[in-house]
Amino acid sequence: MLRNLTTGETVAGSVVRCDTFWKRGRGLMFRRSLPEREVYLFVEGRESVAQTTIHMFFVFFPIGVVWLDRDKRVVDLTLARPFRPYYAPQSPDQLFVEAPPSLVER
Repeated sequence: MLRNLTTGETVAGSVVRCDTFWKRGRGLMFRRSLPEREVYLFVEGRESVAQTTIHMFFVFFPIGVVWLDRDKRVVDLTLARPFRPYYAPQSPDQLFVEAPPSLVER
């Protein structure tokens, strides 16, 4: 379960933790959709802009992306569109969440 600690709102009921090379590499590529209450949590070893930059090649639907620092505070967020080559946070972070686009609105 993923929760917004500021509001107490439950953001997602199901969290897929992507903390291995293979899980981070695959991410949402080649999937046709993402259930509304499911998110992918990507975990890096340290705060970095380069290691948390994403691409949308072979992702066939828009997603909401929220980047978090090591203290789990939101650093940046965006609506990522299919087949775009580059999305990066404005400042270093350690975690990011890929979710349905409604996450960015919340």
